[in-house]
Order: sequence, then C-alpha cells, then structure tokens
Amino acid sequence: MFKANKKIPLLFSPFSVTSSLKWESRIRSLVSNSLNQVLPIALKERSNGEELAVTALVSGDIEKLKAMKNVGGGGDDDNGAFQILDLHLHIGSYIPPVFGIEESGAHLALVGRGRDLADAKYSDWVRLRKPLEKSRPPSVTELLLSNDGDRILEGCITNFFVICQRDKSEAEGKYLDDYNNVNSVEVQTAPISDGVLPGVIRQLVIEVCHSKGIPVCEVAPSWEKHRLWEEAFVTNSLRVLQHVETIKVPQPWESLESKSFEGISWIEKKFQGPGIITKVIQKGIMERASTESHPLNESI
Repeated sequence: MFKANKKIPLLFSPFSVTSSLKWESRIRSLVSNSLNQVLPIALKERSNGEELAVTALVSGDIEKLKAMKNVGGGGDDDNGAFQILDLHLHIGSYIPPVFGIEESGAHLALVGRGRDLADAKYSDWVRLRKPLEKSRPPSVTELLLSNDGDRILEGCITNFFVICQRDKSEAEGKYLDDYNNVNSVEVQTAPISDGVLPGVIRQLVIEVCHSKGIPVCEVAPSWEKHRLWEEAFVTNSLRVLQHVETIKVPQPWESLESKSFEGISWIEKKFQGPGIITKVIQKGIMERASTESHPLNESI
C-alpha cells in the first residue's frame, strides 16, 4: 500500500493550518485502527493474483468539528473527535491489468470541465461526474477534464501525463531510438494550481523523473500540440501507471453542451503501446514500491 503524501493536507478551509494538521493526525489514527481490524479478514479471503482496493469515507458535523479547539492535546476533545467522525471502510478485490500489452491500455475521451474542489477526494464528486457519462464514447475507460477544450487537466479518477517533443522540428518522424536521447522530450502534467487532484502516484512519477534525469514540466498538456505527443499514461493508487492507447477529443469543444453523444464528432489520437519513457517511469515506480509503501501488516 503506497503511503499518502504528507505534504497534502486531508482537511482544508475553514480550518487553520495548525488545526488541520491536528485533525489529520486524528483521522489517520482512526483509519489506521479500523483498517488493522478488517484487513486480516480481507487477506484471508483474497485469491491468488488479486490485490485489495481500500476505500475510506470519513464524514462528520462540520460545525461540531470547528468547535473542538484542542484536538491532539490529549483532552476531552480527543475522545470527542471519534464520536463526531464517522468512518466507512470498503475493501474489494482487484485484478490489476498487465502492463505493456495492448489490451491493458487506457482509452480516454475529453468530455467535461475540471472540478471545483480538487484539493482532496470527496464523496460528492461521484455524483457530480455522473452527467459526464452521457458523452462517454463506446470502449472509453476514462474521462478527461478541461476548462477550455485545449489544456487537459486530469481524468475523473486519474492524473494525466504526456511525453511531448520539446522541439517542434524534432517531431517530423524523429523520436527516441534509445533512452540516451531522453532530453529531446519532456513529461508534462497539469500543476496542482490548475485545480487537479494532488495524487500520491502523481508525485511519485515526478520524483522518479527527477531521479532518472527525465525532464518534467508541470504544465497542462495542450491538445493543440498533440502531434508532438509521443506517449501518454494515467495514474492513480489503484492502476498505479497505465499507458494510453487512444485519446478522443470532441470537435468542436462546444458540441458537448448542445448535442447527444450521437451528434458529436471526435478527433482521435493513437499511441503504439507503452513507449520508452513510460516503461522507464513504470519500472522506477515499481523499484521504489518497497520504500514508498507500507507492508500490509503495518498501520497506514
């Protein structure tokens, strides 16, 4: 299980930084204690080749939460925190796709605007993204978000990356013959400031790129420059890293608001399986998994 990024707070406004950090500690403790109780049962029922997908939903009365001033101080507020917060854990089985084969690639479509609250995962996002499903083309496995139809922010449940040629003149049929030409390309992904989820695997990809000497630029990939895109992949804590096979974008962008799926024209970009850089990054993530993860018999 990958560690959560401690640079990313679990709580945000209207709490102060100090209060948020105290609440984060209590929430982590609550989730950890609950997970330690149910995880042994799930492990016994797990079949060979299966992984476990763990989802934790934490809810509570916001007004009562704000009234508790001494969380983490060892007093009555610490005990009261567990009475105010509700935790629901769901553990399901999951068979991860095999990396590198054509059938395991992601098929994406750009269908909607970015989320308003991207600082953290929250339950209402499941309801808010449902209207996007009406524009989902057949065989598409993930929906991409953009506020202008050009700058791609992220997927509904993933972070989005492209490997892009750094020089337009190099894009005329010339690409990497080997990893030594890595400086001719850069990895691009939208910055947190654009309103994307600060995913754990997203941050790990950036760290792996730095360690491998792969140029990385936190900028939203521009569809206008998609001819310079040589590779693409998506990440989240469940898929870890999945290469992209196809990306569909509506033409024009405004057609999403006025037409049903049948009336939308799509431009499609295809990729030839996972490329050299994607493979290097995927391997780097797997190599770091032992140090960036928690053993299943330890608390989160």
